[in-house]
Amino acid sequence: MMNTCETEVKFHIAHPKILRARLRELGARLLQPRTHEHNLRFDAPDGSLRRAHRVLRLRRDDKVTLTYKGPSEHTQGVLSRSEIEFTTSSYENARRFLEALGYRVFAVYEKYRTVYALGETHIMLDELPYGDFVEIEGPDVETIQQAARELGLDWDAAIPAGYLALFERLCAGRDLDPSKLTFDALNEGKPSPDALFVRPADTQGPSKKT
Repeated sequence: MMNTCETEVKFHIAHPKILRARLRELGARLLQPRTHEHNLRFDAPDGSLRRAHRVLRLRRDDKVTLTYKGPSEHTQGVLSRSEIEFTTSSYENARRFLEALGYRVFAVYEKYRTVYALGETHIMLDELPYGDFVEIEGPDVETIQQAARELGLDWDAAIPAGYLALFERLCAGRDLDPSKLTFDALNEGKPSPDALFVRPADTQGPSKKT
């Protein structure tokens, strides 16, 4: 079991191939090849977890992981929150366990994730049904900012919201179910960043400092 503090920042990107090439130039090490994730978000029937900005998630990729996240704090665009995470041998048993405690699935979402190590940071390249993103996770704000500069990302374009919150923005006024962030549900192509109220961060050249 891991009990840690998650410190990360998220950006929307327009050119994931260029970003992957930049990671190779910087000597980033591949930790996880492109892997499909299937996620279930749980809440109490009264929605108390979401109101308290807490996360209870069951994830299946190349393993099964149960995660709890506490309320988040924002510092200079970086999100920090406590995290308790552990793997389990059975996805179905973990789901039944949570449901027996009274929790219910309120959303399902999926993505493809590739993970790199760059210095003291982990770089997650995420392909969502509505667009491409990069998350940078590191020990502190300064280390994360340095990685963002090396990758040529505009810090002012950081997104202080989770993937489900972004999807809720997209669903507003559209014939979309906010509980189903899946590739099948959004099979008509990716929307523009404006529809998510974000902008691409990969619009400037990377720093030459390493």
